[in-house]
Amino acid sequence: MAGILHRTLRLRTALSALSSTATARPSHVDLCSPVHLTSSWQFRACCRKLHAGADGPKQSPAAAPERLPFSRVTEEDLNFFRKILQARTITDPDLLESSNVDWLKSVRGSSEVLLRPQTTEEVSQILSYCNNRNLAVNTQGGNTGLVGGSVPVYDEIILSTALMNNILSFDSISGILTCQAGCVLENLSLYLEERDYIMPLDLGAKGSCHIGGNVATNAGGLRLLRYGSLHGTVLGVEVVLADGRVLDCLATLRKDNTGYDLKQLFIGSEGTLGVITAVSVLCPRKPKSVNVVFLGCETFEQLLKTFQLCRGMLGEILSAYEFLDSECMRLLNTHLKLPNPISDCPFYVVIETSGSDPTHDGEKLHNFLEEAMTSSLVTDGTVATEDSKIKALWSMRERVTEALTHDGFTYKYDISLPVERIYQLVTDMREHLGDRAKSVVGYGHVGDGNLHLNITSPAKDPALLAAIEPFVYEWTAGCQGSISAEHGLGLKKRNYIYYSKPSQAVTLMGNIKAMLDPKGILNPYKTLPDNLK
Repeated sequence: MAGILHRTLRLRTALSALSSTATARPSHVDLCSPVHLTSSWQFRACCRKLHAGADGPKQSPAAAPERLPFSRVTEEDLNFFRKILQARTITDPDLLESSNVDWLKSVRGSSEVLLRPQTTEEVSQILSYCNNRNLAVNTQGGNTGLVGGSVPVYDEIILSTALMNNILSFDSISGILTCQAGCVLENLSLYLEERDYIMPLDLGAKGSCHIGGNVATNAGGLRLLRYGSLHGTVLGVEVVLADGRVLDCLATLRKDNTGYDLKQLFIGSEGTLGVITAVSVLCPRKPKSVNVVFLGCETFEQLLKTFQLCRGMLGEILSAYEFLDSECMRLLNTHLKLPNPISDCPFYVVIETSGSDPTHDGEKLHNFLEEAMTSSLVTDGTVATEDSKIKALWSMRERVTEALTHDGFTYKYDISLPVERIYQLVTDMREHLGDRAKSVVGYGHVGDGNLHLNITSPAKDPALLAAIEPFVYEWTAGCQGSISAEHGLGLKKRNYIYYSKPSQAVTLMGNIKAMLDPKGILNPYKTLPDNLK
């Protein structure tokens, strides 16, 4: 009893400052439905053939296919690029190294050319030439992707947007920002905060990722619960097509119902339909009151009930509801030396509120926490009222990916599921793998049903991978979930798309790709399956 009183007092003590302190945070698949059972088992049998043939096990469907018959770069090609870009044509192997390897160091290409354009016109000239020469191109932003979509598979030319980093305009009345694709997300956030606005998305990789890459992958992040996806907040895009034509859909209008909304084709297309060179984004006002709460729950059921309570009592000021399990906390403690801010619990929740009235927001948060404690949904917690503590609490969620890199080779799965089923996949995967895996952890965005399932082993282990896949995809399809919630498909997941999309949809995607990029030079081997007809 004394322990409960102590924890309640700790929350109340922290809450007492809320009314006087305002802090700002800085910087299914149809195949699996009952009426499609026949096509479901037929499809899954087909998928298993990708894993094993008549002669036994074969390479994973995530592995690279054979190189397509693209041309190879010649000295004449280099001369053309140098004429356009001069010293921004990079051929030094040492300088190319980091651009050839993904952030997880799990995919490595062998590109010999890195091009760094600064303008849309330069991108247009490059793609026009490459299309005529049948040279494959891999567009790269901040190279923070997790599915092998941002690096070459073979010798594709790397087209970096890093130098396309100018802010073109900002309307302080409408909050519409227009900028080049190479702007780093964190830099945009800092720019907007000085003008009393914020970006509608926030990611752990904000210090490196580019807004063009965010749009190309339809990145979700920590603020999706409040502000929605980029399909809604991106108002316009400028795109260079495979043949060099510039598609100017860089609108700054909230409403435009004239014909097809072409920009949506490119949001989430992973660079396979065109190169995004500029975007216009609708940005919300910077909240005057931001609070962060870190809570502990004994069961995932209690965590979900806390979420229900949270949505009901916090309403319009709720901006984030994130979770991590005790295994994540162990990795944070062990590898990053981050101390647990509360007592040990099986599950942890990070809640953020954002509003315009500190007194109003503090009162709503206080009432929510009182109810959560009284109902025994929460066993411990702490509230951040200072800038440094807000950062510290958010780091417990944002740095899980970093901690995993220190635990061994990581198999990452970005799954979208009905909220009530999110953690069951983690539990079932642990039971399925037994002691074959070093760690099996779950964390993610409860607010939008997005689980990040991560499995580590001391080293890359094909046998472990064969145990994970296709089990994880079949499980997800059985719940009518998506095998990629926000990371995209890239190289690693392209052949698993049928678990989330019917064949008719995938065929239509292929038709669109063939229309916009008939030679297939843009980011080949990514997003669409190898056996697409």
